[in-house]
Amino acid sequence: MAERNVHLMGFFGRKSLFSMFSITSILFMLSLLFVMRSTGHRHFFYLNVLPKSKVLALSEEGYSQSSSQSDYEVSNSNRVVSNKGTLEKYNVLKCNPSKQVLKVFMYDLPPQFHFELLGWKAEGKSVWPDIRKLVPTYPGGLNVQHSIEYWLTLDLLLSEFDDNLNGRSASAIRVHNSSEADVIFVPFFSSVCYNRFSKVKQKKKTSPNTLLQQKLVAFLTAQEEWKRSGGKDHIILAHHPNSLLDARMKLWPAMFILSDFGRYPPTVANVEKDVIAPYKHVIRNYENDTSDFDSRPTLLYFQGAIYRKDGGSIRQELFYMLKDEKDVHFSFGSILKGGVKQATDGMHSSKFCLNIAGDTPSSNRLFDAIASHCVPVIISDEIELPYEDVLDYSEFCIFVRTSDAIKPHFLINFIRSITKQEWTTMWERLKEIENLFEYRYPSKDNDAVQMVWQAIARKVPTVNFKVHKSSRYSRSPVSKEGGLKPFPLPKNIL
Repeated sequence: MAERNVHLMGFFGRKSLFSMFSITSILFMLSLLFVMRSTGHRHFFYLNVLPKSKVLALSEEGYSQSSSQSDYEVSNSNRVVSNKGTLEKYNVLKCNPSKQVLKVFMYDLPPQFHFELLGWKAEGKSVWPDIRKLVPTYPGGLNVQHSIEYWLTLDLLLSEFDDNLNGRSASAIRVHNSSEADVIFVPFFSSVCYNRFSKVKQKKKTSPNTLLQQKLVAFLTAQEEWKRSGGKDHIILAHHPNSLLDARMKLWPAMFILSDFGRYPPTVANVEKDVIAPYKHVIRNYENDTSDFDSRPTLLYFQGAIYRKDGGSIRQELFYMLKDEKDVHFSFGSILKGGVKQATDGMHSSKFCLNIAGDTPSSNRLFDAIASHCVPVIISDEIELPYEDVLDYSEFCIFVRTSDAIKPHFLINFIRSITKQEWTTMWERLKEIENLFEYRYPSKDNDAVQMVWQAIARKVPTVNFKVHKSSRYSRSPVSKEGGLKPFPLPKNIL
């Protein structure tokens, strides 16, 4: 009898332990689910790990309904979604619904830093042109590919005239009180300054480009806005890889707008702090594109400089590998002697267009390909792409690692293996997203100008975090021994 009771006690004991374990597991899973709900984002990975049950299915369904009503979330429309050939509109961050438009304070820098570099002359005391009467033109040729500074400045000036919005929604507006601003904009046309004024004139020891950079550093570091944040909330444009060469090491706490990070140490410029903006394409758009896979006779197209240094040496290797392929165009080219027209015709009649690393990881060729609806083939391991936090480039680009591309026959066999249907899907996607890379004045909804402003807006929370953290001890007494420390230069700067 005693033995039977022992067995019964063991049975009920094991049953009780099992019941307790089951209840504890269910409570743990439910608590984990509610914790994930509180973050305002879906976590499919964790839900998939959990066992299937009606309770969890109902919880997930309830979550999907309630999450759309959250007052503190990033809008799902920040992602590009293809829907019957249309593009859902991008919205600015909705973390704070009352601040949907980026507020920008722009310094009234003297004209020598901006429009005077384009040949414009100021009249009277105004440092800005009256853009309602005349908009200064930007130099053409290859200069235009790094002209983002021009388009953003014009957009801020235009934002002050509501009657010129013409029904479009602004992504950024100019404010005249820096304490109200989200960011501080520095209107220095650094790219055109490098392109046109970097040569040292006769009997001069320093170029106008270098002198202007020195003046810019002196001006900015003397401003209360710079002192207040250490420059962290300042926007500085240096889209040309060689622009701002002298000043960048002194202004590095600011947010740079760049084409890539190829000539910057990671402590000075990086994807966390800075914004990558698209080049302005040089070739003309393929308007009313009625082509298809069969009507584009060239399989793979490249025209440009072949012999490059550093990471661009792969161009030479690929040239010798592909030059004899019958349906591949791989040749030297420039904008001279009708080069732009040749490239336009060539890209418009090609299925795939090569974008290979040159002296820097990026080039204008990618954006020429997008404007041509020629599926880009990107061979550049270190490339960073505009708005990649909201745009999936794999939907309309092919990426090939450099180590694979230089293997005999690998690249050409890979491109030939892409089916007509796969190509057509990417081609249609290119036509949907090309507007995101178009610089315009006046800007239009979700064009390149507004997309760059939105990319800057997505950095503002991080900027605020850094500014607030750095001001923790701003009211504390200063040590007599050490005094105020100067803003440190980043380590391993070279």
